[in-house]
Amino acid sequence: AYMSTIVTFGRGTGIAAGTGTNTEIGKIARMLEEGKDELTPLQKKLDRFGGLIGLIILLLCGVMFGFSLLQQYIQYAFLSRDTMFELFLTAISLAVAAIPEGMPAIVTIVLALGVQRMSSENAIVRNLPAVETLGSVTVICSDKTGTLTQNRMTVRQVYVDGSALPIDSVDMENDLHKRLLETVALCNDASYRDGESTGDPTEVALLAAGDKRGIRKEQLDKLKPRVSEKPFDSVRKMMTTVHEENGSFRVCTKGALDNLLEFCSHKIEGGKLKPLSDAGKEAILRASESMSSNALRVLGAAEKQIERGDIDKDSLEKDLVFLGFLGMIDPPRMEVKDSIEQSRRSGIKTVMITGDHKTTALAIAKELGIVQSDDQALSGAELDRLDDTVLKEKVKTVRVFARVSPEHKVRIVKAFKDQGNIVSMTGDGVNDAPSLRTADIGVAMGITGTDVAKGASDMVLTDDNFNTIVKAVEEGRNIYKNLKKTITFLLSCNAGEIVAIFTAILMGVVPPLRPTHILWVNLVTDTFPALALGMDGKDPGVMDVPPRDPTESLFAGGTGINIIVNGLLIGVLTLGIYFLGRIWYPRQLLHAQTLSFAVLSFSQLFHAFNLRHERKSILQLGVFSNPYVVGALLMGVLLQVLIIMTPGLAGFFKVVPLSLSDWLWVFGFSVAPIVLNEIVKLFLRTRSAEQRHPA
Repeated sequence: AYMSTIVTFGRGTGIAAGTGTNTEIGKIARMLEEGKDELTPLQKKLDRFGGLIGLIILLLCGVMFGFSLLQQYIQYAFLSRDTMFELFLTAISLAVAAIPEGMPAIVTIVLALGVQRMSSENAIVRNLPAVETLGSVTVICSDKTGTLTQNRMTVRQVYVDGSALPIDSVDMENDLHKRLLETVALCNDASYRDGESTGDPTEVALLAAGDKRGIRKEQLDKLKPRVSEKPFDSVRKMMTTVHEENGSFRVCTKGALDNLLEFCSHKIEGGKLKPLSDAGKEAILRASESMSSNALRVLGAAEKQIERGDIDKDSLEKDLVFLGFLGMIDPPRMEVKDSIEQSRRSGIKTVMITGDHKTTALAIAKELGIVQSDDQALSGAELDRLDDTVLKEKVKTVRVFARVSPEHKVRIVKAFKDQGNIVSMTGDGVNDAPSLRTADIGVAMGITGTDVAKGASDMVLTDDNFNTIVKAVEEGRNIYKNLKKTITFLLSCNAGEIVAIFTAILMGVVPPLRPTHILWVNLVTDTFPALALGMDGKDPGVMDVPPRDPTESLFAGGTGINIIVNGLLIGVLTLGIYFLGRIWYPRQLLHAQTLSFAVLSFSQLFHAFNLRHERKSILQLGVFSNPYVVGALLMGVLLQVLIIMTPGLAGFFKVVPLSLSDWLWVFGFSVAPIVLNEIVKLFLRTRSAEQRHPA
């Protein structure tokens, strides 16, 4: 008996074979402690990016500061303390321009919004970064019972009068058929009424089969009250009850077929009572093996009539009349089949890991399309004979692991991870906790899950449904796409600021932007469109492509080029209006800087529309299909106009009011990113169409 085992009846004396971490529960606790908290793919990328951008900023600031000192010395052959301090502040302004200050907060907010959306899809995320990791999942390891199946045993077939029939073919006009269903309903401790049930799932399945055919347990118990019983125990593997019926007692027995047949001396065949020979018993067992091979759990039923009087429990189960047996199964959730197929098309492998028998697991897996052949299954005993190296190769083809222990589950998850996969693992029991902790995404069941399993998980399913996992993966992919849009937007905007300031310093002119301008743009103006991009709608084709490589750089797939090109464009536009301003207003530096400040802010607001899709035009997507981006544009424009046109704010930011002609020039420069990006997208779409349909 393991620690935490519940003893239902009887007495005994036990010897403690192990305590603490040497018990089975202790082993599970030790495995939980050994599990390491790993960074998600996004966290790893952001960490690498943080180190990279820090190095670049130091180099840029050092180069710029050194170049400025040299330039000043060559020009004036003298460097005052004030001059050096001014040059140092300029270098700091470049650092401010290079650092996307709002990115950590914006990434967190976008992930939080994703968590909120997923909660409405019955997925509660406990670990915020896990939202993004879901989009990288390549393997979903799922428990069978309740997740892939309905967690509701259902009678599929019956064996009566020498032949097996589908349950729907049972004829209630046939006395033997009726007595079989009556017997399993009377010899039953569960309850079932109007679809609501309590008790053992197997007994509930028997009552549900009878209820659909007019046999109501509560009515039977009134008509044929129970007067005695022999409860089920694991040695006999049978249960017997005694009921009053027509002036005598009816003995009803159900249990494991091989045990039950030992106590049967007769059978009903063709409506007549006949002796049950050894050959007859062999024929019944062969029929049960046929059902078992189809993953049906077989339960036999028998009865006899005895005279009223004192009931001798020792003889109750002797000389029984065999009625038949029933085959039942926990049926698969058929809606899951579509989700598994969708996962397969998306490049995601679905793996069943269960404690059930290999035959049962294979039958369910075949019905759901997880496996095509028996050699894609592995039992716990077979797994024990494999070392980790061989197992790592086996997981490339095996899709069903049956009769597995908690240690097996951890080994399986690690084997998949060693192959470079991002693994999602589902579980509900205490023994699932170590594997939930080991997986990249541990998914606990909200209905049947234990507190330990939920505590070790990253996500909890409130409906215990496999479909919800697939929906969560889809949501994770969309969240990552939106995060990438947000990060690309912020970095391209910062690149524009670096280009504008660094180029001006190299040219030996006063920078077009002040540190306060850059901070305002980074912390306020950029924030609204960045958040709006994080709330972009779902991409309908997101599940039609394979999972992204978790080692893939943030700048892969043309993202780096996009950042550089649009950064250069925004920087050139900012510098362009600055130099024009110096020409138009030669003695008014603040006027030229105000024009640069406005163009930088507005061009970035308009640039947000470019990042909604890599190739689709704004018109194809619909200008108002994401109202948040439109709202961000209007809010940003309003705030920028208020700063420039309000005297108190203008003085603080060192800007001057602009005329109507100035605003028209600002608008013309600011929409240039949209115009140029739309031209590039048109070219890409045309080239893609030509490649698909060459002349």
